[in-house]
Formats: sequence, C-alpha cells, structure tokens
Amino acid sequence: MPDYVSEETVETVTGTVARAGGTRRHELRLPADAADDFPAGEVVRIVLDGDEYHAQLRHHDDGTPVIRGAYDTPSLARDPGSATNHLAEWLDDGPLEAGRSVHVDVVEPGFKYGVRVPGESATYAATQPPDSSLSAIADSLDE
Repeated sequence: MPDYVSEETVETVTGTVARAGGTRRHELRLPADAADDFPAGEVVRIVLDGDEYHAQLRHHDDGTPVIRGAYDTPSLARDPGSATNHLAEWLDDGPLEAGRSVHVDVVEPGFKYGVRVPGESATYAATQPPDSSLSAIADSLDE
C-alpha cells in the first residue's frame, strides 16, 4: 500500500487559469520563477480530483511554464490528437474560469503534480519516479 502526502507537506505553486491560442483552449500558466520545478518537454503525472493522468510540460517563449492538458497515457500527452483532455473537462465542470488562481502541488518535481482549487485540500499517493535507466527504456518503447 503506498504512502500518502497532503498538500500541506509539498511545495505549492500558484498559477492562473488562462485561455490560449486561436481555439481559446484552457491552460494553466505558472510563474516563471517556478520553471525549474516544471521542466519543458517532460511528460509527467497530473492528479485532478484524485484521478491520475499524464501531461507534457511546456514553456512559453518568456520561460513561463504551462500545462495545457491531462490525458490517459504518456503517448496521448505527447500527441493528443482528438483524445479526451481531462484538464479541460475539470476546468469546464469546476468553479475555476479564465483569470482565476489555481494551486499546483509539486508532489515530485519533474514527475508528479496535483492541481486543485485554492482552499481545497488534497492527498496524493507518494509514488517515486522510475530509475533513470528504466525510464529511458520505457521512453524508447513508448515511441
């Protein structure tokens, strides 16, 4: 049985819900000074209301980290096509809209994050990232 951590025991970054691009799709914009905790290009785990998904971290040209989607598998996070974006669903169904603050808990930098409405509490399974050599093998198989 995994150990659990709460939002009180991990670093929390306050971001903003925004609309981006011609389609005006949702994204979570995080502060530029948090870029080290959100490495661009990495596919990470994202927890929304207790459900775990995968997201590819991006950075705007100014270095601002963004999260644009949450998908069922790492490969869908890299190339979502018409896959279900659970982050967009979560934002559409919840109390947050563009311009509002959002909390992103850094459960394990570069590996696992939790997204929550400010003021709400959350508990996360304390999973560890895979060994770097195992991760490289998995990435090569996933391509």
